[in-house]
Amino acid sequence: MDAYKVLISKDQPKHHPLTLFRLLRGVVCLVVLLSTAFMMLVYCGPVSAVILRLFSIHYSRKATSFFFGAWLALWPFLFEKINKTKVVFSGESVPKEERVLLIANHRTEVDWMYLWDLALRKGCLGYIKYVLKSSLMKLPVFGWGFHIMEFISVERKWELDESSMRQMLSTFTDPQDPLWLAVFPEGTDYTILLCFLYREEKCIRSQKFAAENGLPILKNVLLPKTRGFCACLEALRGSLDAGNFLSWFSVALK
Repeated sequence: MDAYKVLISKDQPKHHPLTLFRLLRGVVCLVVLLSTAFMMLVYCGPVSAVILRLFSIHYSRKATSFFFGAWLALWPFLFEKINKTKVVFSGESVPKEERVLLIANHRTEVDWMYLWDLALRKGCLGYIKYVLKSSLMKLPVFGWGFHIMEFISVERKWELDESSMRQMLSTFTDPQDPLWLAVFPEGTDYTILLCFLYREEKCIRSQKFAAENGLPILKNVLLPKTRGFCACLEALRGSLDAGNFLSWFSVALK
């Protein structure tokens, strides 16, 4: 992996055909993630998220970050070493082991998993949390883990989300608890796999809203929603590390 490499625009995308071997390799990676997630939930979840929490929220979070950070580390290993995917980080260095609020664009449905590759190298993999749509919290196995790791679920309607979101954010204000809180201000992914017509529809709606409200018309991303981001910043500003409390990620695929 190349860290903080300057990207060159003349680099051309490299497309590899989906062979039977590649398909089987992907299925094996998925099975490994699912099976290990289930074992982690059964054997470690009750201890770290329930029993320890009765005595100390701080140490409960430390134990949860240790156990589930070890499981999350499987993704960078499978993604980069087994699946042979090259990950390139470009731009300013992100501080290690600090409390930061992350904002990123949302190109695909798995952008949030790409952040694990960077978090692993910064020693914050077990402390990363996301603001994500509530339907993902209902997924078998993965959804259970999201609850234990205290991800913030939203319906993407501010009238319904404001009170619950602010309540969850209020529990993350202890400066002693490391935190990487990731927010995708666009609210949904730009590209829907196998559904490019829907992608175009989302782009048109976003651009129409921008034009009607005198906002910049964006072509490669959707117009960001600001209420959730502002709520995160207001609730956590005093507890985030000064000078490096806000980091912006741009996700690009080749």
